[in-house]
Amino acid sequence: MSETHHDDAHGAGRELTRIFRILRFTLIVTVAVLAIWLIGDVLMVVFAATLFAVILHGLARILRDKARMPYQLAVGLVALTILLAIAALFFFSGPQIGDQFVKLKQALITQYGQIREQMGTSTWGQFALDHLPKSLGGNEAGSGPSLGAGLANSVTGILSSAFGLLGTIAVILIAGLYFALSPAIYVDGLLRLVPEGHRPEARKLLLTAGTALWSWTIGQAFDMLAVGLASGIGLGFLGVPLAMALGVVAGLCNFIPYIGAILGAIPAVLIALSQGTRTGLMVAGLYCVIQFLEGNVLAPLIQRHAVHMPPALAILSQTVFGTILGVPGLILASPLTAALLAIGDKGTAPLADDMRTGETMGDAPLSSESGKQQHA
Repeated sequence: MSETHHDDAHGAGRELTRIFRILRFTLIVTVAVLAIWLIGDVLMVVFAATLFAVILHGLARILRDKARMPYQLAVGLVALTILLAIAALFFFSGPQIGDQFVKLKQALITQYGQIREQMGTSTWGQFALDHLPKSLGGNEAGSGPSLGAGLANSVTGILSSAFGLLGTIAVILIAGLYFALSPAIYVDGLLRLVPEGHRPEARKLLLTAGTALWSWTIGQAFDMLAVGLASGIGLGFLGVPLAMALGVVAGLCNFIPYIGAILGAIPAVLIALSQGTRTGLMVAGLYCVIQFLEGNVLAPLIQRHAVHMPPALAILSQTVFGTILGVPGLILASPLTAALLAIGDKGTAPLADDMRTGETMGDAPLSSESGKQQHA
């Protein structure tokens, strides 16, 4: 009887422990969802500052190791170099780029009006206009602004909220600088919030996330630079106006993988159409070639040293974070997903070979299949 009673008590204890873990997990998830819902904008600012701190930290460590100087001095020199580079860019090229962006805004609005007039001259074009909402440039009543107003707002929206944007950027830069100057203070503070028994694992996951963010940032910077230069040079070769501004737009938009490529191509194609249909098609072809080379040549080279992110997961993460957190969520979805992927990969056990589904699903590498056939 005593042994049976002891077994029952032991089983009840295990059941209570399991229920407690489920309740704790549910509470953590609930708090996380509420925090994202209520203070998502603040969390995005914190994450952006963390991303900037990771960049400063990575560059400062390289400078410290090469020049044999104190870490804090290296951080200060890196931050000063970045500041001087941005100031030099604005001083030498800022007026020209700004003038091109103003012309780009006017050209987009003019081109929108011309396309709308051309559509109105055909039966199918008029049918499309009559059934498209105003937010997409059509005639059907809707709650959103017209496409022309949307284009103007998208180009000048940053200027209209300059003080709010500049204030947010200042917070991100200052907080990121302080994070980078003393990263151990903030990481150790986070670890103190974790139960003592889980601190070694939490420390490993935090360091893994930082490494993943650094790798992703370096890879994406090279990708943006290559796409921006290729776009600007290609557009200039084709004789498209505002090639420099359009190249900058293409490079910046490429910070958002996949979706950014489309966003960066739209202004260039619209401007090129003002030169003629042939030029518009050539520009569309140029962007297709650039993205093909970027996806099949440049990206694989970058992913050897950076974070590999499945395309479908990247697009879905942009959709989810963009829906929940708006434009900041869309912009920061990829680095956030890269960090989460690295944490998940480090915190979970790898699959055994007999558990993998490559052969069953039919997407196993041909070399492995042929090797198995030869072995058989």
